[in-house]
Amino acid sequence: MSKKSKKPSNNIAQNKKARHEYAIEERFEAGLVLTGWEVKALRAGKAQLVDSYVLIKDGEVWLLGAQIEPLQTASSHVETDPKRTRKLLLNAREIARIRNATERDGYTCIATSLFWKKHLVKCEIAIGKGKKAHDKRAADKQRDWDREKQRVVRTTNR
Repeated sequence: MSKKSKKPSNNIAQNKKARHEYAIEERFEAGLVLTGWEVKALRAGKAQLVDSYVLIKDGEVWLLGAQIEPLQTASSHVETDPKRTRKLLLNAREIARIRNATERDGYTCIATSLFWKKHLVKCEIAIGKGKKAHDKRAADKQRDWDREKQRVVRTTNR
């Protein structure tokens, strides 16, 4: 029997805090306009999406707050800004859906992950409604209960 080789993960960065803070309703896949040093830094895994969000301005979609740290080997003549605003590439219908959703009260658009799709960098953005404190506690309680059920099932099946 031959062992299967492990397929490399296509994830670059995830915003786990977004799943805790927001009830995700709809997801979109957007392209990302990057410079050369940013792509090299992403290949090295130097990205964070913790406080990032999406803004629509003049019919274009922008990613704010995403941090891509430059490599030490980056060229000295290139001026690097780790938190610069980056343009997202979506079609007009998707932009209109995002705009309509974010105009509703309590809804926002956030970046949930960066990943590779073939040789391109994609950003998954989501429309979410902010959770209240009691919603977060209920979600934590449900997650703990699901974990406990899995433990019980595992121990009884042995």
